Amino acid sequence: MRLVLDARTVQDHFPGIGRYVFNLVNALAGVHEGEIILLVNPALPNTRYDLAALARHPHVRLHATGIPTFHWREQTELPQLIRSLRPDVVHLPYNVRPYRLGLPNLLTLFDVIPRRFPTDYSLRARLSIEVVQRLALRSANGFAAISQAAAADFVQLYGVQAGAITVTPLAPDPQFCPQPAAMVDALRRRLGLPASYLLYLGSNKPHKNLERLISAYAMARGAGAGPMLVIAGAWDPRFPEARQLVAKLGLEAFVLFLPNVANEDLPALYAGATAFVFPSLYEGFGLPVLEAMACGAPVACSRTSSLPEVAGQAAEKFDPMDVQAMADAIHRVAADETLRQRLAKRGQEQAARFTWRRTAELTLQAYHRIAS
Repeated sequence: MRLVLDARTVQDHFPGIGRYVFNLVNALAGVHEGEIILLVNPALPNTRYDLAALARHPHVRLHATGIPTFHWREQTELPQLIRSLRPDVVHLPYNVRPYRLGLPNLLTLFDVIPRRFPTDYSLRARLSIEVVQRLALRSANGFAAISQAAAADFVQLYGVQAGAITVTPLAPDPQFCPQPAAMVDALRRRLGLPASYLLYLGSNKPHKNLERLISAYAMARGAGAGPMLVIAGAWDPRFPEARQLVAKLGLEAFVLFLPNVANEDLPALYAGATAFVFPSLYEGFGLPVLEAMACGAPVACSRTSSLPEVAGQAAEKFDPMDVQAMADAIHRVAADETLRQRLAKRGQEQAARFTWRRTAELTLQAYHRIAS
């Protein structure tokens, strides 16, 4: 079976989807015996992933094209290019894709955040996202959902047939593993981190629920929870509310914001945390939870959307809408070393259940299903 996969999303504009595509292809090369042709655009900025490394696999070939993402040529020239490669199946992971391809093709289902949180988007953005989403769903022959929860959302909100969806969970990258104490200490000194800290890693978009996290942290400190709270990850200036709340509550000395931490520093940042706290209201998958577990950090997280299936029994869970419940969970994990040790052990076992090879095997099943 010859596979054509659109890898133009392995670029800086798509950090999450790019990571997914890169890791999926890297694993597919080990389980798929047929040819894998990757459509790439070398002109697109890509500072994260070495696409040339994928071509070192014997069955993987890069096919360069000048067609950019978000361009009308995706509806005219891209279908012609794909057809000329004579694939048995095509994987177009992103919603902006050819809508009249005429070949068996798979779409990856990530999340329905714009539908679940419409007020976080302008009316124009919501309309354009909705049109593109429906066009993508209509043009696909099969679907790979990154979690059971994401699959259920698309069945409920868009009427996708459950039998057309294959659930293909994600996995942590190999770099996420327990780190030597010397590396953790070096990172602490370089970033000015205290010996003990609670960590959140992710964006500051409204559905990430940072305002309730900060309120819960303030309550937990009142109950005797000592560690500083470190909020790390990409920072969107459109949503300053978390920083404003820290100032309003007088927590500047106890909450440290670390925007844009380098990717190579993340394992040591996770490993050095007293606990990882993830209060998100909604996740298509919730990869930071698994990354933290793989690095040996105890985890406390929401019990919403995909997070229960990702965390299993290896996390202290809470209702993310209930600030008191979140504060109680933070206090329990911060104050109880025995609990932290138990969660850390369970977390590493849970993270080990998720591998990119398994993701590739399940995705390959989806390819065979739509190709036949």
